[in-house]
Amino acid sequence: MSQGKEHPSGDEAVKTVLVVEDDTGIGSFLVQAISQETPHHAMLVSDGLQAIKAVSNIKPSLFILDYQLPRMNGLELYDHLHATKGLEQIPAIVISARLPKSEIAKRNIIAMSKPLELDDFLQTIERLLAE
Repeated sequence: MSQGKEHPSGDEAVKTVLVVEDDTGIGSFLVQAISQETPHHAMLVSDGLQAIKAVSNIKPSLFILDYQLPRMNGLELYDHLHATKGLEQIPAIVISARLPKSEIAKRNIIAMSKPLELDDFLQTIERLLAE
């Protein structure tokens, strides 16, 4: 007879974060931190082409993009993803040791420098997913 009233509100809070990071150590760390410290699910891919393929199957609620990726950089990937129908409004965080601030300023992107301050990173994710 349970109507499952507790589960829908909990399940609705779970959102998918797509992490695009070619350094598997950093990517795995970010996915683990997001999965353990937030209610959200994180998925890791290692380059822009894998990210484009992934969004054909899932619709993430947030993109975390390394700037220095093979084949296309994080901003090129952001532009491609945001030009895709249904993904135009998804927020993004671009992470890198060297960020092109002028290019980031042209887009609605949050930039975070590596090495990341984990608490700031997780709080930024929560803030973006709460909007």
